[in-house]
Amino acid sequence: MKDETLLIKGCLEGNAKMQKCLYDTYASKMFGICLRYANSHAEASDILQEGFIKVFTKLQDFRNEGSLEGWIKRIMINTAINFCIKEKKHFTTDLDNTGEIIEQAAMNYDSLHLKDLMRLVQKLPSGYRTVFNLYEIEGYTHKEISELMGISINTSKTQLMHARRFLQKQLLSIEKQTNSIKR
Repeated sequence: MKDETLLIKGCLEGNAKMQKCLYDTYASKMFGICLRYANSHAEASDILQEGFIKVFTKLQDFRNEGSLEGWIKRIMINTAINFCIKEKKHFTTDLDNTGEIIEQAAMNYDSLHLKDLMRLVQKLPSGYRTVFNLYEIEGYTHKEISELMGISINTSKTQLMHARRFLQKQLLSIEKQTNSIKR
């Protein structure tokens, strides 16, 4: 914690070495977060860069009320969401009775490597991917997602349902391929 405080102080004073140290400390982990929301590595790099610009310009607002990493993560997630909205990747599906059709099927990720799972998530259409990440990985509620994204709660639920179905189909396809190879 003491090192973190010194790091923040150095960054606020404009010390380039401290700024580089902060970036180097968190960039790879934050890139992984950006990659979950992006369509490509290049897009994730853009989100990361934009996010770190916000980190450095808003660092004086960090109140030490949580971890610096958590604060930076929140900025990266918000930057990714804003990127999706700015790129007009809006969410248009909205069903009135989504509660009746949402499946709470458990996804079996155990047999996949993280890298493989990331590839599957990246194949999701942008709207599905964003809601899936926020709900399943970040732990946001549908109400929180609807507020963040400017969409209805039903749209959030629908996007999650479609994301789960898409991933289930992909997982079944992988399972079928694996079984046919074993034969």
